[in-house]
Amino acid sequence: MNYGENVVFYNQVTNICLAICPISLHSGTLLAPPFVPQSMAYIEKRGEKWRAQIRRAGQKSISRTFTTQREALAWSRSIEHQADTGKKIGGGKATIKSLLQHYREARAESGRPIGRQTNEHYMLNTLEAYFGATQLQKLSTTDIKDFCRSRRRQGAGPYTVNMELSKFGTALRYSCSLLDIPYMDPVATARPALRHFGLIGAQNKRERRPTPEEWLRLMEHFATLPTAIPMADIVTVAALSAFRRGELVKLRWSDLDVESRTIMVRDRKHPRQKKGNNEVIPLVGASLDIIMRQPRTGDLVFPYNVYTLSYWFTRSCKELGIVDLHFHDMRHEATSALFEAGLDIAEVATVTGHKSWTNLKRYTNLRPEDVAKKTR
Repeated sequence: MNYGENVVFYNQVTNICLAICPISLHSGTLLAPPFVPQSMAYIEKRGEKWRAQIRRAGQKSISRTFTTQREALAWSRSIEHQADTGKKIGGGKATIKSLLQHYREARAESGRPIGRQTNEHYMLNTLEAYFGATQLQKLSTTDIKDFCRSRRRQGAGPYTVNMELSKFGTALRYSCSLLDIPYMDPVATARPALRHFGLIGAQNKRERRPTPEEWLRLMEHFATLPTAIPMADIVTVAALSAFRRGELVKLRWSDLDVESRTIMVRDRKHPRQKKGNNEVIPLVGASLDIIMRQPRTGDLVFPYNVYTLSYWFTRSCKELGIVDLHFHDMRHEATSALFEAGLDIAEVATVTGHKSWTNLKRYTNLRPEDVAKKTR
């Protein structure tokens, strides 16, 4: 018999025993039959739901209610397996808030703290606000679905919700592993249906680049802003050398090599390597000249808050009536301009830091008229 048949068989035997001698069982005078395993799952239907309970010698029993018998069996099988590998079957009463907080603490102890102005921080705050008081053992795929619908009503797109769920699943898996708590991963279970109904999805390829007219208007407007931040210089360097906002505000004078026209970008974004991914990149066009005219008030070339840069850029676009243009689109502009200038894939990747053509081509938005000129 398979796992599900074993569980059903035991349930049937238990029901027969209860029918034959209910009083003795209730009073505890009837000993458990010799074939009862050390760990066992008991599944029963309650109304329209299915309740699964796991009992193991020497440990507290745990139970959960599911919409279908298949979900109940899958959960029971997962908990039994984890119990067999040495994990305690308790711990499910831990709240989502406590587990997310444990994840933050574990990250800090590992030397990779979650900054208070990072996307991770805001995603965890969003998750904690919604799921905070929910107990882990009561977290269901329905809860995950309701969260996604709530985020969509708030205006979050499928890609944003997808990223939040990815962080949610990661935080719960690692926290449960560190705390030795069994975890069935309802986030992973819910994903296929969420993707099918469009509640989560991949990031759409952006093709937005500033037009020549928009670029001139922005440069003129930046000069009128009530701030000492040299927005025109910063945006121009980003549009020439494909810097991300976070990379710009971390550039150091000590990492600049004027003779070779290069600068080191520390801890550059990498799909697998989170720290120590330092890269020396070429400064394209007038980037070096712009950097050299910045005042030296410390080791940082642009000592400004990354979110302040976004604020002034977004505000300027709004005041000028420029629609759907983001600061990050300057990276698209730089990448496409480099290809239009005749650089090959390897040369462009040296500037942008991309490790594969698959990722690089997402930032490549060549203008058809420019390609036509090159083929005359």
